[in-house]
Amino acid sequence: MEHFFEILLHALKDTLPLLPWILFMYILIELLESKTNLKNANKFGGSFGPVVGAATGLIPQCGFSVMAAKLFEQKYITLGTLLAIFFATSDEAFIILLSSGEGAVWVLPTLVLKIVCGIAVGYATDGVLKLLGRGQVCVQMPETDANAPLTVHEIFIKEYLAERDVDVVCSCGRDHSDSSPFKKYFFYPLLHTLKVAAFILLVNFVFTAIVHTVGEDAFIAFMHRGRFVQPFIACAIGLIPNCASSVVVTEAFLNGGITFGSFVAGLCANAGMGFVVILRNVRKWKRNVALIALCYFVSVLIGVLLNIFPLVA
Repeated sequence: MEHFFEILLHALKDTLPLLPWILFMYILIELLESKTNLKNANKFGGSFGPVVGAATGLIPQCGFSVMAAKLFEQKYITLGTLLAIFFATSDEAFIILLSSGEGAVWVLPTLVLKIVCGIAVGYATDGVLKLLGRGQVCVQMPETDANAPLTVHEIFIKEYLAERDVDVVCSCGRDHSDSSPFKKYFFYPLLHTLKVAAFILLVNFVFTAIVHTVGEDAFIAFMHRGRFVQPFIACAIGLIPNCASSVVVTEAFLNGGITFGSFVAGLCANAGMGFVVILRNVRKWKRNVALIALCYFVSVLIGVLLNIFPLVA
């Protein structure tokens, strides 16, 4: 029991300093989500769709992966653009990296790799489908009038997810577009911060307990020997449509549990709640299984290659 409280105290010391920074980031993201204008959203469906999609997917917690899935279902974007957004999406990862201090140095290389992988996978997918004669022709989004929804919140909630039976309403799981400014810009970000902090505390506790039990040198040696297995595990965790998956992968990397390549692979497989929207179309279950399998195995391949040829020492 003494060791339990010692490990818990150590995990708390590693977690508590992150809370103000994570809260600050979520408040900024909430402001961005409410102000981002998507009036020219038809750019997602053009020849530069994968480029625009990958750049857009980098924005954390803006619900773009979910909206992209809906746009794909309505044939407004190609499969390549959808995958570009999915591979670029990182959910809570960048927030945790920036908040952790020492993890901030990994933000730029992760950003570069994610956008390169997103664009490459996007154009490769569209190119292969075109060669096979199965290329998708996108339809134009309807012209908007003066009263049409334009921000991420408005388009996401009022236009593309207008069905009453849709459970996912925004990146944080709530439809708070009509909430008071206090709730919208502080209370809900605070709730999300506490939720993420709970996951971080749990992961820190587990890793601290493991290192305390087996010893730091033995733990690092074991993880190094298993670096080619790590991408398979990290990508399986990344596929879980919950913010916990990106938290686990990121904290595992920051705690030295996985390599940088495995970390990037897990984030490539992490499409946030985008898969939830895709899986709702049960009539196309074969397509859904193939899409998930493609995301998984391509992400694993990225991780294995990065572990063989590390770009960051």
